[in-house]
Amino acid sequence: MANNYTNRVEQVAREDLVMFINACLACTGQREFYDDAYGQRVSIDFLHDYILGNYRLLYARSLAAGINHFNQAQIILKLLATGKDTLPQHKEEEGALIAHALNALPPQRAWGVLQQLRQRRINNRRSRAIARDYLSMRRDINFHAVKYRPKVRAIAVHAHLKLHGELGNFLFRNWKQKVYETELFEKFRQAHYSAEAIYELPFTVAEGLAVKHKVKRDVFLSRIQQQMTVGEKLRLQGAAERTEKVEIDLDFGRLPLTKLALYILSLPLETRKQQWDVFNSAMERSARLVLKKAPLKLGKVAAVLDCSYSSSGSSEKRRRPLGVAVATHYLLQAASKEYRPFWTVPTADALQVYAHGQTDLATPLLAALGSGADLVVIVSDGCENYPPKGAAEVLRVYRSKLDPWRRTSIIHCNPVFNSEDFSLRALSPTIPTVGLRDAEDLPTMLGFARFADGSAALSELEAYLAERVQQMLASDEQEKLKL
Repeated sequence: MANNYTNRVEQVAREDLVMFINACLACTGQREFYDDAYGQRVSIDFLHDYILGNYRLLYARSLAAGINHFNQAQIILKLLATGKDTLPQHKEEEGALIAHALNALPPQRAWGVLQQLRQRRINNRRSRAIARDYLSMRRDINFHAVKYRPKVRAIAVHAHLKLHGELGNFLFRNWKQKVYETELFEKFRQAHYSAEAIYELPFTVAEGLAVKHKVKRDVFLSRIQQQMTVGEKLRLQGAAERTEKVEIDLDFGRLPLTKLALYILSLPLETRKQQWDVFNSAMERSARLVLKKAPLKLGKVAAVLDCSYSSSGSSEKRRRPLGVAVATHYLLQAASKEYRPFWTVPTADALQVYAHGQTDLATPLLAALGSGADLVVIVSDGCENYPPKGAAEVLRVYRSKLDPWRRTSIIHCNPVFNSEDFSLRALSPTIPTVGLRDAEDLPTMLGFARFADGSAALSELEAYLAERVQQMLASDEQEKLKL
């Protein structure tokens, strides 16, 4: 009786953790095709509080599980807000995980996390130490002070930080000092009086000053591009797609695989056709770079890729499910000895796909299973409706009648979080479903899939997370030695 109880407790814990990590892989708190932003945020916040309250150590270790930036930020904030609940033997590890995750976040998101400490009135000793260390480790702190000036100033006040040199004067005594020895601070001061000086500043700072100097928008954008980050160029391109037409010079070599796919999909079909060689080469090169960082060698692979209308995403995440499918196609193609793609709407070219039609997963799934592949990867939001539950029935029959020995591995990768039941929509209980926000995470997700199908024990999941933590913290030590 006691053994049954213990087994049941472990099973519930494993299911809870798998559900949480899966949610943190896909959910960003933004509107999806079928769900609004409010529902997404309420659901994911509940999950965070539930896991934090019941499995604090594993909650902290989730930072090493490859989850997305949105959820990393939420975990950092919730851990810092409840530091008194940390067991003494886990304090050092938890602090190291928070520091590593914060430093690994994109700068704008990391500064946002620190600013939220002030907004949520989190001001304990550990939160102040985390803010102090983050500030001291910025090699380009002067650049950050200019680009994120209000945030840096608010954080410095909230954490009682001592700022040395001209940094304190720049943040607190206004920029109207007669002259700065720090070059970027001086350029910022000059830009308030000279329109020519704005082109030496970060784009987001220069944009406001360009309005002040009444610089024409097209002139400003043509001259400021050398100061723009890849993300800023992509955001501007997205805005231009809906309003004004602006020529943006993008370096494809600097774009991550999924972002490159999303950019290409934002272009008209005719443009994609005319520049197919350029785009295809860029996608193949980007996929090889992903595999260089995270090696993945596969044998005979088939992919079922969803390009139905729901893959168009939402106003906040335009075409993201489709972009993930296209990026995954190129990644699997580069990693496999033999590869065949099967789209829900048949197409000969992945760069010519667009979101349209009903979601028929059963037809391409039958073709994929009949191809003799060792691994079948399904990329879909799981909302099949033509016919409803068609793929589920195919999978049931295949697993029970044709492949009960599971010689063919089948994995469902879902880029969309379902806020109604705090999980990802699964196609069938006979195959694992994992979250996939970016195709670049696929190598990690294939490793995590064994926990999602329920075959692994809680102890294996705990060991997996502990190993990921060790790898993360070891990489930190190597970086410090390089410095």
